[in-house]
Amino acid sequence: MKKYISGLAFILVVLSACNVSKNVETPKPALPDTFRNAAAATDTSSVADIPWKNFFTDATLQKLIDSAIIKNYDMQLAIKNIEASQLLVKQVKWNYVPQADLNVTASSTRPSDNSLDGLSLSQYDFGAKHIEDYSANISLSWEADIWGKIRNQNKSALAAYLQTTEAKKAIQTDIVASVSQGYYNLLMLDDQLSIAQRNVALNDSTLRIIKLQYDAGQVTSLAVQQAEAQRMAAAELVPQFEQDITLQENALQILAGELPGRVERSAKLDDITFTQSLSTGIPSALVSRRPDVRSQELALKIANAKVGINKSEMYPALRITAEGGVNSFKASNWFNIPASLFGVVAGSVLQPLLDHKELKTQYEVAKVEREKTVIQFRQSVLVAVGEVSDALVKIEKLKDQQAISANRLHTLQQATSNSNLLFKNGMANYLEVLIAQGNVLQGELELASIKRSQLSAVSELYKALGGGWK
Repeated sequence: MKKYISGLAFILVVLSACNVSKNVETPKPALPDTFRNAAAATDTSSVADIPWKNFFTDATLQKLIDSAIIKNYDMQLAIKNIEASQLLVKQVKWNYVPQADLNVTASSTRPSDNSLDGLSLSQYDFGAKHIEDYSANISLSWEADIWGKIRNQNKSALAAYLQTTEAKKAIQTDIVASVSQGYYNLLMLDDQLSIAQRNVALNDSTLRIIKLQYDAGQVTSLAVQQAEAQRMAAAELVPQFEQDITLQENALQILAGELPGRVERSAKLDDITFTQSLSTGIPSALVSRRPDVRSQELALKIANAKVGINKSEMYPALRITAEGGVNSFKASNWFNIPASLFGVVAGSVLQPLLDHKELKTQYEVAKVEREKTVIQFRQSVLVAVGEVSDALVKIEKLKDQQAISANRLHTLQQATSNSNLLFKNGMANYLEVLIAQGNVLQGELELASIKRSQLSAVSELYKALGGGWK
């Protein structure tokens, strides 16, 4: 007997080591040697390896990001998802353990006199018109993991847990990028508000001079009206920028998990700088660094496990059950040991028959879903490489735009200074002064916008490379 049991145990171990379905390995997508618009990859390190506190060094920005990581509701939900996945991982490990149930029952049945039980009671003259049954037992049920169903359930639960951790990293990466870009936009609006206020003061000075000339009969009322109109155009920008500043402050505070309010800051837009050399590393590193790509890689593991689970459902299931306890048809003898003891051990093999077609369809659908996961993984890698290239070209071309815009503004400022001198000496008319001042205003506003775009592009590159979650 022991020989047969040992043989059966050996067969179960061998079968349980088999996989009924073949897993699809993570594909190796074709990647370029370097990112487009990136310098030659002589350095494999990347700015994404730098912790965000070392990358974004502004104290106010660090405070905002810190608060957002702790208090942002998306981040809090991600943490709760991780906790739920941890519980599921712990629970699925118990699938290997036999199911145990305690069952205590007591019943009393009054059968019909004309029924078999009623006739039996009458025949044996038990002196009662009812049947009693009292039972207390423990039952065990265990399914042998021959086809790897439980093993695949464990793999799926673990991969799902790891997916939640990658989701948390992705949310933090988004938060770091969103807060930094919002902060840069706020500094740009501060700068543009200051520009508009200075321009209003300059237009006030010009208007006073034109009014004096009008009083002296040197210009017509048209000159006064045009000067007043230009001043009001500049003044109109002030409440617009003040509104945008308030909206941006509210957005940042809400992102940081705080009530809408003022963001205390002392930095200016020109104070924020980054190193000229932003190393991107090699494209193949994206697969292991980007949380969204890693999440798609884990999704393939889950899809593999689901295919295995659906395949195993089509094969016979070996179940072993055991039950033991005490049983009596009289309450007084219920716990009369050992007379009331009983035990049952059984084994069964269950093979689906009529629902085999449905199980086959579920298996085929699981394979299609796995193929979709492979496509989504390839797509996520492609998108990641594209985002890095987009950020790099923005940084490169915005640098050129900034140089051109700065030179243009310098020229316009010189033209404004010259036009003012010529106007005061009667060698230029008021239109030349107004046009020059209007051009300087637009040039200063545009330069501030380009500076903000440069900083945002650097933040985009950091996020695209997978930085921000360390």
